[in-house]
Amino acid sequence: MSECHHDGCGCEGARFDGLSDDYKRRLWIVIAINALMFLAETFGGHLAGSMALQADALDFLGDTLTYGISLVVIGMPVQTRAAAAFAKGLSLFAMGLWVGGYTAYQVLVMGVPVAPLMGGIGFMAFAANLASVLLLVRYKDGDSNVRSVWLCSRNDAIGNVAVVGAAGVVWLLASPWPDLLVAAIMSALFLNSALQILRQSMAEFQHSRANPVASE
Repeated sequence: MSECHHDGCGCEGARFDGLSDDYKRRLWIVIAINALMFLAETFGGHLAGSMALQADALDFLGDTLTYGISLVVIGMPVQTRAAAAFAKGLSLFAMGLWVGGYTAYQVLVMGVPVAPLMGGIGFMAFAANLASVLLLVRYKDGDSNVRSVWLCSRNDAIGNVAVVGAAGVVWLLASPWPDLLVAAIMSALFLNSALQILRQSMAEFQHSRANPVASE
């Protein structure tokens, strides 16, 4: 077999494929965290009138669903895992386009977000994502399926730092522009990560086609 199944980041010449009880336990915890934060940020984003919070809530939902897919395909053939990662890459790319397009729309109908609520919820989301990152950091260098989980969690943490910072600037300037700018940056981050996942999953799929015995 071409993958390493040990508890860790993998072994030389192979990528960790998620086949570890410890990794699965951590992934279940991260799925629960993301599901709860999707509900919290959806409600809070509407109350605060924050596009950045609403974009982040959508990301929490996407992560909850894609992490579930990641869990299901663990232990399956390389081509199946690569196909799942490719689908997740496409969904992340679509999410990035949606956030970017909706942010552009919001520019035309701007309202100033409620900065204290925006900052408070953003900080809560950051704490949740930091916990997820710490749970997953041991497994950040896995195959495309495992790596897609890491990239999504890392993106969330970065996005939440930006949301909290934007809330402070919104409060200082009484302007919606920092909120919209952060949403646009998050859109670019989604697109960049999606391209990384798509490239790696395609490479793994092509490698498995060329080496069918090694990929079983």
